[in-house]
Amino acid sequence: MSAFAVAASVSPGPVNLLVLSTAIHVGWRGAMPLVMGASAGFTLLLWLIGIGMVELWQQWPLLRHLVRLGGVAFLIWLAWRLARSDGELDMDRVAEPAGACTGAFMQWINPKAWLASVAGMGAFAADGDPALVTVFAVLWGSLCALSISLWALAGGQLNGWVSSPHRMQCINRGLAGLLVLSAGLVLLG
Repeated sequence: MSAFAVAASVSPGPVNLLVLSTAIHVGWRGAMPLVMGASAGFTLLLWLIGIGMVELWQQWPLLRHLVRLGGVAFLIWLAWRLARSDGELDMDRVAEPAGACTGAFMQWINPKAWLASVAGMGAFAADGDPALVTVFAVLWGSLCALSISLWALAGGQLNGWVSSPHRMQCINRGLAGLLVLSAGLVLLG
């Protein structure tokens, strides 16, 4: 159960890429609200799926379609913002980094989070026992927070290396490309 949770949480995805980019700009401490929000949002989503929301997901294909389109639109918007960045890491400039609400929202429109939740609950808590679902959700949520924190730590470490605006532009455009690729894969999936 733990290995599955770590593998699903630490693998690259839209939330992890946003955490990496945020931490590059504001350091790992500045990215922690985003990490905590994403972890809390995912944990709630996982728990609700475990106690029966998956039936709603399966019975209403329009909901699946709307989540997918909303997720794609949000990924494209994030990619556009990254690609347009001038690469300047002006720490004196007042910029609002992505925070807890953004992290939680991203998990709810992130098809990777939905698919991992359905697969995880199906594999480890299929009977819907509320105690087991809660234990699994808390365990996975904790591992999710640790895994996403690694992306924040990596971004914080890159902060000093990307002092050149050109390097930062290259990283931003690379991350933007990965987000567009993620959006394309979501549309195909």
